[in-house]
Amino acid sequence: RDIFDLYFGLPTQREESGLGSGFIISEDGYILTNEHVIRNATGIKVSLTDGKTYDAELVESDKSFDIALLKIEGNKLPSVKLGDSDNILIGEWAIAFGNPFGLFEFNNKPSVTVGVISAVDLQFGEKLGEGHIYQDMIQTDASINPGNSGGPLVNSQGEVIAMNTFIFTGSSVSEGSIGIGFAIPINKIKQMVPELKDRAERRYWTGLSGYDVTRSLALWYDLETTAGFLITEVDRNSPAEKAKIKPADIIIEVNGKRTGSRAEIMQYINETDPRPGTKITLKILRERQTLDTTLILESPIKR
Repeated sequence: RDIFDLYFGLPTQREESGLGSGFIISEDGYILTNEHVIRNATGIKVSLTDGKTYDAELVESDKSFDIALLKIEGNKLPSVKLGDSDNILIGEWAIAFGNPFGLFEFNNKPSVTVGVISAVDLQFGEKLGEGHIYQDMIQTDASINPGNSGGPLVNSQGEVIAMNTFIFTGSSVSEGSIGIGFAIPINKIKQMVPELKDRAERRYWTGLSGYDVTRSLALWYDLETTAGFLITEVDRNSPAEKAKIKPADIIIEVNGKRTGSRAEIMQYINETDPRPGTKITLKILRERQTLDTTLILESPIKR
């Protein structure tokens, strides 16, 4: 299989036209890239080497590890083989695939640069206050430039051993490679993928908005309680609407526990190991009457 088929040039933010790189890790369309590549994206498009472009869903990301998991719809998509970054030797060949400066769009092929593994197990801590914590990084002299972030670093057997992530440029004004690039080891990434999928499966939506009831708020609106969560908005077709919750309702109890704030509501919900399908019992005040209802959590709507 042509290794070029395993690569894609990624993604574009529709409003800011950001770009980067990534690689498909499964035939059903799971994709890995850097978190900083897709951060703040209002939409993500993925272009493959066959010329096809897909809308991608952000499954989950981890800012501290600078890893993002995406998903496109497809079957039998070409996927990479993941190697073992624990067996990397200093001096062995390293091949970087990427989309430097957006060149992928000219021929639907990634740019490839060749070098060696220069060093391993480099500890950077938090980089430039960005919230990324880079540990056990791999250094390579394969040329890496803006647009390469998120792309694969491959060994001579064609196995992905790391994700290209950042470079040293030698000055604050230079944007090109000087042969010092750094990549996240693939073994660290492989450990993160199941966790990212699990987080995504647990993410839920209620469709509720509101404010904590304070003494001043209770006096202003002549509320019958000085503790609870005042509902101000209920999204259409949301779990809250299906539970017959209305604006002006006040949540005073969650799963049998008295609550006085949104923070307590979240605390009590999280105690149930929540995920879509979890049932939450609520006691609400409505026009000075106490009502019971059941809120069934759902997956967040895809926007």
